[in-house]
Amino acid sequence: MIPVSEPLFSGNEKKYLAECIDSGWISSEGPFVKRFEKDFAAYIGKSYGIAVANGSAALDVAVAALKLQPGDEVIMPVFTIISCALSIVKAGAVPVLVDAEPDTWNMDVSQIRAKITSKTKAIMAVHIYGLPVNMKPVMELAEAYGLIVIEDTAEAIGQTCMARKCGSFGRISCFSFYANKNITTGEGGMILTDDPVLADRCQSFRNLCFPKKRTYIHEEMGWNYRMTNLQAAIGCAQLEKIEEHLQIKRRVGLKYQELLSDSKDLILPLDSTEYACNLYWIFGIVLKDSVKVTNEAFCARLREHGIGTRLFFSPMNVQPVLQKAGLFRGEKYPVSEMLAQRGFYIPTGLPISDGQIEEVTSIIKQIIFESKCHRIS
Repeated sequence: MIPVSEPLFSGNEKKYLAECIDSGWISSEGPFVKRFEKDFAAYIGKSYGIAVANGSAALDVAVAALKLQPGDEVIMPVFTIISCALSIVKAGAVPVLVDAEPDTWNMDVSQIRAKITSKTKAIMAVHIYGLPVNMKPVMELAEAYGLIVIEDTAEAIGQTCMARKCGSFGRISCFSFYANKNITTGEGGMILTDDPVLADRCQSFRNLCFPKKRTYIHEEMGWNYRMTNLQAAIGCAQLEKIEEHLQIKRRVGLKYQELLSDSKDLILPLDSTEYACNLYWIFGIVLKDSVKVTNEAFCARLREHGIGTRLFFSPMNVQPVLQKAGLFRGEKYPVSEMLAQRGFYIPTGLPISDGQIEEVTSIIKQIIFESKCHRIS
């Protein structure tokens, strides 16, 4: 099996984990947590880092820290993971959706202005699949209308936009260190900000809103979203290797581009835009109409050949749990819906070899041929 994603542990992970075990500091009180927060914030270019249990926890805490009121609106992409919308709904606010661009698969920033109302308080920019959102118009709109920018950089760790690190634009920015990310702690996440008040609130929310003076007296509702010292130790080791990981991702993406560029049946990811180069966190593919099978059937065939794959995100407007909450009923987002119906991604794990990439691309072409000969449906 060629897994769709696989981490690489080629640095000080074992050494730092042994330090945790030998010292007995395995909980969130250990020294690697503060070290990871400081080093990661410095790498991105922010003042404060708040380590949390996972990327979804980062979104929950970040949005809660902004003190949004019931009915406040947050503009966000329809094509993303559901964690983004859930964090807004949990805070009592209302997510307002923007369709994706057909070429970058990121939120179509040209649609944001029309969505702004007197209730709009924030824009959540989510970088998708290795290419970032064009942050220049986002920041201009935020400044013009007095809006907060929440930046979800889970899929763009180390990526740049206009020569600035992604995650450095938002008033508050969120990251995930899940096992498929450019650096991993297994699970784990991070919140970054330059605002000391926001940083303090995030630190409180991740730790059940424990007071500083007297324990077990709580004024607000928080969560136990702490990161362990063991996770942070791995994170410190991974961060030391971040540039190597990014080079591998870029090389893998370019190899796929080379081997699949002759296919007239596939839409491949953009290699670059005027504001960024693709770091290929994943390598996404969209089937053209000439391929007469669904993306689900195509992925099933890939798995039969021992190739890991994942379908693209399902848009927020078709999520049953959000529809049951009375959201997005009757709303249509044609680009995002097309991407969900025709898109999937293929193996880009950090240890993947050129031979495996060649095998994947060969089988993709074989499946396309079979679909045209009506051997699969």
